[in-house]
Amino acid sequence: MILFPAIDLKDGQCVRLVRGLMEEATVFNDDPAAQARAFEAAGFEYLHLVDLNGAFEGRPVNAAAVDAILKAITIPAQLGGGIRDLKTVETWLGKGIARVIIGTAAVKDPALVRKAAKRFPGRIAVGLDARDGRVAVEGWAEVSDLTVLDMARRFEDAGVAAIIYTDIERDGVLGGLNIEATVALADAISIPVIASGGLSSIDDIRALIAANCKGLEGAISGRALYDGRLDPREAIRLLKEAA
Repeated sequence: MILFPAIDLKDGQCVRLVRGLMEEATVFNDDPAAQARAFEAAGFEYLHLVDLNGAFEGRPVNAAAVDAILKAITIPAQLGGGIRDLKTVETWLGKGIARVIIGTAAVKDPALVRKAAKRFPGRIAVGLDARDGRVAVEGWAEVSDLTVLDMARRFEDAGVAAIIYTDIERDGVLGGLNIEATVALADAISIPVIASGGLSSIDDIRALIAANCKGLEGAISGRALYDGRLDPREAIRLLKEAA
């Protein structure tokens, strides 16, 4: 499994939100490229980037910060936030993003996911962010009537590389990953699942390993890394030993 350190971008800075609320942003680094280099130096092998402003505005906003990150690292990065059309997908992949994450558009325009996955095999992920099991869109500002499983099953035959499942109520509050719901989703579909939201300590890493779920590709960590609650080297070591 892969542990993805998260760099969430708001107004060109690295921040962490609480349950997706933009007004609850804490700035952890005003130099995203430096943060990316630090994560690579710590031994991480894949970054998770989110354009938070873009998620709300429906278009890329923090492109300059993402460009700076890509120039600063040699490891791959996946990016979500404001990716709502094929042109934006093509632009980011052309700039060097390894995998783009389609969230809101996956709910509102599922045909986009299919087109993108067909054109760029292995490079399209779907972000499913949920409140009480229901998928939220538009930067988590709206909740749809669709369940996470309903949405995930729509893309079973689309060639999607991964589903990133975020429990919004746990995001940014260090309450622990929703292991049960994540494993249930991974067991129900053939697409690899990445856990997100709430990872708080090495105990979450151990719980992921103990779940012994072949459908889990990994997990995303944000605040626990920035707060120093999670030792990256220990977490990476445990995941490699379990591989």
